[in-house]
Amino acid sequence: MMKFKPTENGFYGEFGGAFIPEMLYPNVKELQEKYLDIIYSDEFQKAFKDLLKDYVGRPTPLFYSSNLSALLGAQIYLKREDLNHTGAHKINNAIGQVLLAKKLNKKRIIAETGAGQHGVATATACALLNIECVIFMGEIDIQRQKPNVERMQMLGAKVVAATSGSKTLKDATNEAIREWINNPVDTHYVIGSVVGPHPFPDMVTRFQSIISEEIRVQLSEKTGNPDPDYVIACIGGGSNAIGAFYHFIDNGKTKLIAVEAGGEGVTSGKTAATIALGKKGIIHGSKTYLIQTNDGQIFEPHSISAGLDYPGIGPVHAYLHDKGSVEVVSVTDKEALDAAFQLTKLDGIMPALESAHALAHLTKMNLNKKDVVVVNLSGRGDKDMQTFQKHHSHEE
Repeated sequence: MMKFKPTENGFYGEFGGAFIPEMLYPNVKELQEKYLDIIYSDEFQKAFKDLLKDYVGRPTPLFYSSNLSALLGAQIYLKREDLNHTGAHKINNAIGQVLLAKKLNKKRIIAETGAGQHGVATATACALLNIECVIFMGEIDIQRQKPNVERMQMLGAKVVAATSGSKTLKDATNEAIREWINNPVDTHYVIGSVVGPHPFPDMVTRFQSIISEEIRVQLSEKTGNPDPDYVIACIGGGSNAIGAFYHFIDNGKTKLIAVEAGGEGVTSGKTAATIALGKKGIIHGSKTYLIQTNDGQIFEPHSISAGLDYPGIGPVHAYLHDKGSVEVVSVTDKEALDAAFQLTKLDGIMPALESAHALAHLTKMNLNKKDVVVVNLSGRGDKDMQTFQKHHSHEE
């Protein structure tokens, strides 16, 4: 069972909870009461693990990058979540939640997506498990992630554009919640990150913790020691980060570093660095840190990566940051782009722009030759080709 979990009401310290409209109360209550019994039943665990192995392709490799290691003067390992079916860590959670929804006799799945990876993963799980699927996506993200939109449609999902606000991830989430309020009985909302009302942050954490579970086994095989000196992951809502961190939290040996999207700079007004700028508040059903204006309105975030373009952070991460278990740093758009081009040239691995934020932080660390560093490569970069091409001339 899990060694690190929220209270019965879904709080990590003062963060979390379930601040929801009355119409959603029965649905969320049903999830809260049943999710643990269902996901830890033998039948569910067998189905979930079999699909992770034979369909998703787990365990994903832990790749020792001799090129990066030589360049940076440390032992650098990449956890290759980009090699999962659909190209990111998102599929771990999507399959888990769609299996859960079927057990709850739901007839329809809705989800939000930013970069499109969670949307593709959810549409994929719905195609496999034969259930109707509707994906909400910001109008701007639809334009900048066109290949993923086409994949979702080919998988049989209906893609609905969110045209309010900044027309990005926050607004897609608002639309999905609105849709859930209107269809509370037959619909399950597959939240893609460790955000939202309890039990979503905990449930997504449990499904994604497979990442750090595998890292420990793989690192032990490669080095004789399951615990690295550092684990680094990018963070928006924070599902790949909590997955990579989970089994190392407070182990006394591993320093955990979450890398936020600094955008054009933390003080530029065009950023998504929640911990750097955020104040406590409530977003999408839970209490956490979020970037707000002086009168409490939610700030429109900016990141070159659609998956980090979120004004809040998962409540579990707000808690881990406040108690000093995780260091939160930020990286700019330009630094992330540089890191993406560097890894592609050095290792022939094209990372997602989200993952490139984690890679970019490596150059800012004071590493020595003995340091063992694991970077969670949360997704692959083919979805970002348009952005890469637009900026390619900058590094010629």
